Amino acid sequence: MAGNFGGIRIVSQSLAYSLAGVTVDSLCEVFVGGDSPLRNALACPVDFFSEGAFVVEHHNIDTQPMNNVRKRTRERKLFGWVMLMLMLISVGGYLGCSTKMPGRSFSGEIPEITETQIFVQEELRRVVTTLAVEHINRHTGNPEKLDGAANYVQSEFEDLGYAVTRQSYEVNGVVCHNLIAEIKGIDEIMILGAHYDAVPNCPAANDNASGVAALIAMARHFAGKTPGKTIRFVAFTNEEPPHFRQPSMGSLIYAKHCRANDDNIVAMFSLETMGYYSEEKNSQNYPPVIGWLYPSTGDFVGIVGNKKSRALARETVRLFREHAKFPSEGAALPDAIEGVGFSDHWSFWKYDYPGLMITDTAYFRYAHYHLPSDTPDKLNFPHYARVVDGLQDVFFELAK
Repeated sequence: MAGNFGGIRIVSQSLAYSLAGVTVDSLCEVFVGGDSPLRNALACPVDFFSEGAFVVEHHNIDTQPMNNVRKRTRERKLFGWVMLMLMLISVGGYLGCSTKMPGRSFSGEIPEITETQIFVQEELRRVVTTLAVEHINRHTGNPEKLDGAANYVQSEFEDLGYAVTRQSYEVNGVVCHNLIAEIKGIDEIMILGAHYDAVPNCPAANDNASGVAALIAMARHFAGKTPGKTIRFVAFTNEEPPHFRQPSMGSLIYAKHCRANDDNIVAMFSLETMGYYSEEKNSQNYPPVIGWLYPSTGDFVGIVGNKKSRALARETVRLFREHAKFPSEGAALPDAIEGVGFSDHWSFWKYDYPGLMITDTAYFRYAHYHLPSDTPDKLNFPHYARVVDGLQDVFFELAK
């Protein structure tokens, strides 16, 4: 944006000042829309924010007194600060609504692990270790390992008494499989899903053997029960790059199939990177701005959705806080915010289904994300088991 004021030409390169690393443009895009009056107002020359945001070119200034220039500069400075404060109030109000969840996160000393949770813990450890050790490098670049992982997950479902359906498709000559086990109920469908593939050269114990192990634990918990809604347990292939948000992404193919069948999916839960918890201070990071509202210690489970999934997020958080004595945080945020849509629930958003991610927040907390060091010994199995145990009750309530 360029303009002439009193013989001084101010060329705006961008509104380059930032709030915790977030530009005004990006804040407006996320919180007030791409072409809002507030954004347009903020697009005026506001040279007081950042000297790096403008260039001053001197021309003939004899046509107006310099004091008029100073007066206009002061007026623009005042206007800019007023608009900034209005924007901060707007952002704060929006984030407050998006992050306010029912109940209170558990605080204080976590109770001793129960016998039931010990059983859950050992089953989680068994599945995580099998995938991370015997099926390392499970991706389309290593079809044998990817197929071996699919066969293993299918055998786990079958051992629990489920009939497994494969949705198979081909990617660059490699046959890939989504695996579906189902408890038939009414026409309302609840999907519990986790991806079993991994990035190359990574055991992927946390991302995402932990999610798959939690999925199998849920299938075990529901086995032989008839909760009401139809429950589908889906192990997805090809969530990781280069397939992420591409036509070859397993969950995207499955969600498209569900929409084509007019399936009445009322909730989708992506079990994603769930096994790491830390009680160290400042162990938790966040996208810009979001950290103002959440704890700095990474000892909680996150329940994350988009704006359209807000009602589902609130009910899930409420039930978790009712059933589990473990810290939890929830949010229903725009999917433009980094990390909010970073799993298979995103695929269901694309087809207008409500979906949430259940997560330890992955790389915002976990230093071994997508590295060869993502091994089973890095996981906090007692806390992980507490989370899964609590979620079993949550999902059973939601399935009624």
